[in-house]
Amino acid sequence: MIDNKMNIELDQILISSSQPDFSEQIKGLHRKLLREARFGGFDKESEVNRQKVLEIVREVDENPDKAVAEFTKKYDGVELKPEQFKVSKEDLKKAHSEIDKVLLKSVRRAIENVKRYQTEIFIGNFKHPGIKYTPIKRVGICVPGASAPLPSTVIMTAVPAQVARVDTIVVVSPPRYKGSIHPVTLAVCCELGIDEVYRIGGAQAVAALACEKGTIPKVDKIVGPGNKWVQTAKQLVFGGVDIDSIAGPSEVLIIANDKANPAWVAADMLSQAEHAPGSAVVFTDSQELAKKVLDELKKQVKQLDRAKETIECLKEYSKVAVFINMDDVVEKANDFASEHLEIQCGDKSREIAEKIYNAGAIFIGDYSPVAVGDYWAGSSHTLPTGTTARFFSALSSNDFIKSTSIIAYDKKMLAESAEDIIRLAEVEGLDAHARSIKIRQRD
Repeated sequence: MIDNKMNIELDQILISSSQPDFSEQIKGLHRKLLREARFGGFDKESEVNRQKVLEIVREVDENPDKAVAEFTKKYDGVELKPEQFKVSKEDLKKAHSEIDKVLLKSVRRAIENVKRYQTEIFIGNFKHPGIKYTPIKRVGICVPGASAPLPSTVIMTAVPAQVARVDTIVVVSPPRYKGSIHPVTLAVCCELGIDEVYRIGGAQAVAALACEKGTIPKVDKIVGPGNKWVQTAKQLVFGGVDIDSIAGPSEVLIIANDKANPAWVAADMLSQAEHAPGSAVVFTDSQELAKKVLDELKKQVKQLDRAKETIECLKEYSKVAVFINMDDVVEKANDFASEHLEIQCGDKSREIAEKIYNAGAIFIGDYSPVAVGDYWAGSSHTLPTGTTARFFSALSSNDFIKSTSIIAYDKKMLAESAEDIIRLAEVEGLDAHARSIKIRQRD
């Protein structure tokens, strides 16, 4: 039951540029979202937790099987021997045979949508004599564990890798469902032909995927969402393996004007806030719309099973901010560099989208809620968060290939360039470099 006090508290998320602390509130939220992605801050708590993740990674590196078993028991409450880490092919097939057939049809359509989109944007088939594209050999996918299944995460990470023709895809997920992984997640792995699935999660799973020894063979790249422990572990092992990005709590920024439907805007805010933690922010130039959105939030949140948790999330990580004009909205949206950016501005939506250059994914128009991208459109829902969209990109098939430069000069080409190359090498004091060219000019 949502009481009047909680409604009053929710009023605090509505802020306006007329308030003296408006800019500071926006900056404060900005900093908070960045901190939530990982233990990367300079405060004592972040340092302590970062050290704990470092210890987990170090212990797994030194004795992988023993450490993974111990941390799985400690953090997931499940005792596993190393030979039990891997889900058997029989269990994968059993889960696939028992999945709801109507759900399976939807899964297959989603897979086809992702495959089509990822194939269309794939640059690996581009031919040029000066560059060669090669698929990464082994990729590890982190799938968060919960009592509810997360099959969409498997689809949105594994299918792009398959389009890129990755040799082996490995899935790790904590044993949070009856001591194992939820059968729907296993069924989707089976549907995609993934048979290397491990019932381990957290920082220990990331460390195991990056380790040279142990039951779980090392991968070349680790992708996928997860909590602070997972993301910090990814950050620590980066360099020994590649990673996609540092992905924190889910977030949406909605740019809306007076043409937006306040009920729809509120619904889209709640779809992110229910992640708890999750951030839902509205930037608008309409005070009237802002008030209507707030009224809708109060009305709709009462209908949620986790209403109290969602309200706390709205109070902590969300704002409805009213700016003077749309130019200010766009400027601040680019500063925010949000994971999901919705634009609900009627016939101005596409024009505004053209001005956005920092966002993980842009959803244009009233009929493009984040859920379409999460499950269906074809672009991956594994996106940069916590302002990292300023330099990270949405996961795609192009993240699973690497490029190699190709240089093939003949005698005539080298002769034409020899003097310039020698001159550049000598000015850097690299005599042997210059000699490697000169020796070929004596013939």
